[in-house]
Amino acid sequence: MRKVRKAIIPVAGLGTRFLPATKSMPKEMLTIVDRPVVQYAVDEALEAGIEHIVFVTGRNKGAIEDYFDLQPELNETLRCSGKTGQLEELESFQLEAGTVSFTRQQSPNGLGHAVWCARDIVGKEPFAVLLPDMVSFGRKGCLQQTMELYLAAGGNVIAVEECDPRETHKYGIVGKGEPVGAGFAVTDLVEKPKPDVAPSNFYINGRYILQPEIFDLLATQKPGAGNEIQLTDAMKRLMEAQAFFAAPFDGRMYDCGSKEGFIQANVAFALARDDMRDLVRGPIAEMLDGLKLRSDAA
Repeated sequence: MRKVRKAIIPVAGLGTRFLPATKSMPKEMLTIVDRPVVQYAVDEALEAGIEHIVFVTGRNKGAIEDYFDLQPELNETLRCSGKTGQLEELESFQLEAGTVSFTRQQSPNGLGHAVWCARDIVGKEPFAVLLPDMVSFGRKGCLQQTMELYLAAGGNVIAVEECDPRETHKYGIVGKGEPVGAGFAVTDLVEKPKPDVAPSNFYINGRYILQPEIFDLLATQKPGAGNEIQLTDAMKRLMEAQAFFAAPFDGRMYDCGSKEGFIQANVAFALARDDMRDLVRGPIAEMLDGLKLRSDAA
């Protein structure tokens, strides 16, 4: 059993679904309450024991690198102003020197290509992948739960959740095999199958633990859906030689790459915080009551 020390976080996407907001800023820097989306992925990785984070970036993503860099002037200003709480919070986000790397995906050739771009930094060891648009909300982070199944079963592990069986055509779906620990063996991977042919209603929710042999397959992977190099296609090939397991997430993943998911995440995280709950719960209830009244009047 080889320890998973490194995690890849792909942040090269253009964020076109959030235009015009993302015209001049990375979509990963949009905030859920008061923290950028990408911070939640980093926190989740560290919670799971990840020691080194590899960001796969693209053009106009310099703000992400700056965010995780040390800002002595800001820290000194906060210190001199007596804002120790804010200073301590910033320092808690600071990644240690040598534990973060950035590599560039020069062209948007798909998730599989983005993961392949990190091959020399990851090397010949198992690694995690976290899609930052998918924000984990639960008692325990999604990657932590995925890691627990990996430690019990080995191989390759994919985090999954259940969707409405009528909506399998929206997701990458896994085939459900025999129970293994808190999860089950994966028998198939199907991209957006119609409900009548879907092997299950368990969909891949953006967290993976993969063996390094995937890099060799990605190097020769032909373009798939959208004329891009798809990670799922390479995983299907790897399944011929290695075991795959699915870890059902005991929580909820918010798709913050969509406007509705992003707004839902803001509400959920605000209501979960002791310093925010009472400030937002009442106004949200009033808004909902107002909408109901207008709907009834119509």
